[in-house]
Amino acid sequence: MDMADAAVIKQHLIDPEICIRCNTCESICPVQAITHDSRNYVVDAAKCNWCMDCISPCPTGSIDNWRTMPRVRAYSVEAQLGWDALPAELSPEQIAEAGGGGAADDVALGAEAATAAPSPAAPGALGLEAAATPFQSAQYGATLPPWSAAHAYTNLYGPKAAEKSITATVAGNVRVTEVGREYDTHHIVLDFGAMPFPVLEGQSIGIIPPGSDANGRAHHARQYSVASPRNGERPGYNNLSLTIKRVLEDHQGRPVRGVASNYMCDLKVGDKVQVVGPFGASFLMPNHPKSHIVMICTGTGSAPMRAMTEWRRRLRSGGKFEGGKLMLFFGARTKEELPYFGPLQNLPKDFIDINFAFSRTPGQPRTYVQDRLRERAADVAALLKDPNAFFYVCGLKAMEEGVVLALRDVATEAGLDWEPVAAALKRAGRLHLETY
Repeated sequence: MDMADAAVIKQHLIDPEICIRCNTCESICPVQAITHDSRNYVVDAAKCNWCMDCISPCPTGSIDNWRTMPRVRAYSVEAQLGWDALPAELSPEQIAEAGGGGAADDVALGAEAATAAPSPAAPGALGLEAAATPFQSAQYGATLPPWSAAHAYTNLYGPKAAEKSITATVAGNVRVTEVGREYDTHHIVLDFGAMPFPVLEGQSIGIIPPGSDANGRAHHARQYSVASPRNGERPGYNNLSLTIKRVLEDHQGRPVRGVASNYMCDLKVGDKVQVVGPFGASFLMPNHPKSHIVMICTGTGSAPMRAMTEWRRRLRSGGKFEGGKLMLFFGARTKEELPYFGPLQNLPKDFIDINFAFSRTPGQPRTYVQDRLRERAADVAALLKDPNAFFYVCGLKAMEEGVVLALRDVATEAGLDWEPVAAALKRAGRLHLETY
């Protein structure tokens, strides 16, 4: 049965009460069926082909929601953008009254649809048209964690969990970039006291800013990657750290004050913060000590990389530890905008191989992380071949395509066939993309 001819469909919806607006679903959708505004992420029923690519990467499960609907009465994008909660499921009688006819054999289900309409991202699925398909870097990102990753706890606190949220106390707030007119990046430590809040390197949490938006609705949670290792920013304490950047001016020099980032950067020691989460079960570091880790990031995308690096550093300082290679490719406009620039320079060279990329240094050519990857092609190619090497990319969405293309070029120049290599990386949880 052709999906377009189905009288009744299983409409794909995103639960606004659980969604933390992390942009994972929109970035990974191969048919651009997902969009958002300042309030909600939504799915366009006219575009969705039920390929299911967005289901497993979602850190909260908010995207795994469906409603049986007459196709002619499917919820519009405009309607979904105004929701605070999902609508109730329609009864068979309501479906029939709404124009669905009530025929069970006219319902297009997800599995049927996926079989009937191949995903455009699948190589060769569209025959000659595949050559015109734009490069989709997100298709190469793994949705499974490394085989040796520790078990991640998720959604312990949240809108639909037993505990709505958890209160953390600010234990520290320091600026980690030089003073800037356009930006301000802070390292913030949150302490959870006696309440359990286990996190792993690569996970994230949601912060709920106090107050309400212009429409009088409570602010939704904002997602931030954890910047500290599993045993806390201060080892042995039930705490964690975040790396948060707020923009102070737009490109026209006008003042900008983001709701959550401004709130977080202005916090004082002793202040209380409402937290939900933790989130994320795939962007996790390998536990196997001889695993190699390649970290590619820009700006505050360094948060999970800092967590991974610090955990390896602590393991190494505890005695004999034969760890694998650590490579870091870290980009920013200038070194003054690079979080943790000073501490990074003090790490031993035999512990981590650091490659900086600055795109706005006066008198210097613009250099990006993908340029550094190409410069280190021989080392990167060797790690692409090594099943014990894992790659992590985190930062602005604009960097993702350039990085994946650079990895493809490095592989090709080394005589490797990129598509089988990329498929192996994804299948083994070795290439993780987390961009926003």
